[in-house]
Amino acid sequence: MPKKKSFNVAVIGAGGIGHDHIRSFQQHPAASVVALAEISPERGREAAEAYDIPTLETDYKKLLARDDIDVVSIALPNFLHAQVAIDALRAGKNVMVDKPIATNARDATRLIATAKKARRLLMVGQNQRFTPEVQTAKQLVTNGTLGEVYHAKTGWTRRVGIPRIGSWFTQTKFAGGGCTYDIGVHALDRCLFLMSEFDVAAVSGQTYTKFGNRSLGDGGWGKGEIDPKRPFDVDDLSIALIKLKSGRTILLEASWAEHAEDDGFNGTRLFGTEAGLQLPPLKLFRSTPKGNVIEQLVPNINLVNPNRMVHFIDCLLGKAKPYVLPAESLAVQKILDAIYKSAATGREVRIR
Repeated sequence: MPKKKSFNVAVIGAGGIGHDHIRSFQQHPAASVVALAEISPERGREAAEAYDIPTLETDYKKLLARDDIDVVSIALPNFLHAQVAIDALRAGKNVMVDKPIATNARDATRLIATAKKARRLLMVGQNQRFTPEVQTAKQLVTNGTLGEVYHAKTGWTRRVGIPRIGSWFTQTKFAGGGCTYDIGVHALDRCLFLMSEFDVAAVSGQTYTKFGNRSLGDGGWGKGEIDPKRPFDVDDLSIALIKLKSGRTILLEASWAEHAEDDGFNGTRLFGTEAGLQLPPLKLFRSTPKGNVIEQLVPNINLVNPNRMVHFIDCLLGKAKPYVLPAESLAVQKILDAIYKSAATGREVRIR
């Protein structure tokens, strides 16, 4: 049976991330965003009109019943990711879901098993690993420029950047967690990807809630409804020491709000036996007979298309192999679970 040459896409969720999904898919000539599901009629109409989407529904299951839809892209609150993705896969759709894959490893495992049974493509939109800087860094690591990479520091921190206090982002029952789930997951995935290892032995983590519970640090973005009476019960800063099964280590830091000199940091630093690497911007650190040298590098390698949605369609066309594997996303989810368990118990968590 010949492969399809074009794909109809339905996007579920018309918040800020949903807009990004729509725009990104529209960059591929073989993809057409033909339908949108959004429970808020106002947000739905705004997006449908802005991007000329012919069909708008408030019930996403009506879109899953359509035989002409090939791809479902999920841009919903975290707690809905797994179940909506499972529904879409069971309906025979290929699924792109925004990070994180779920809010616990049990649901993530169930989701991956459903994709395997349905024989459909499932990918988590870990957009940080698609950047030119990360792709170039990946090539440098793979080529052995750094020697043995034995330790890494990675993080995403903001001085002020809580995504709307009172929205779903700031409630555990909807988000699963706070800054760790929102931006820490990006820094974590990027680092594991660069180190080419997702096998984790143990995690020690600590989470803090010091700003949002005092109505401080609100970044103000996002399209979801807010209710100032809702409790802020997620973390706004977290740290973790992650021990890989190879013996290598990662220090992770994430924050939505903190008293700091700069506005924030989003990057990774790799420590190798022959050189060190930091990004962004991409810098290589070496020791030479003449002293320490810092090389500013220009990202110039695209292993895959930097647009993750374009890449997803390329995979369906057979032009690329998936850059984010479900097993990797499950490993990330297990680490997230372990960070919160370690913070709650005060003990290191072993991962099997």
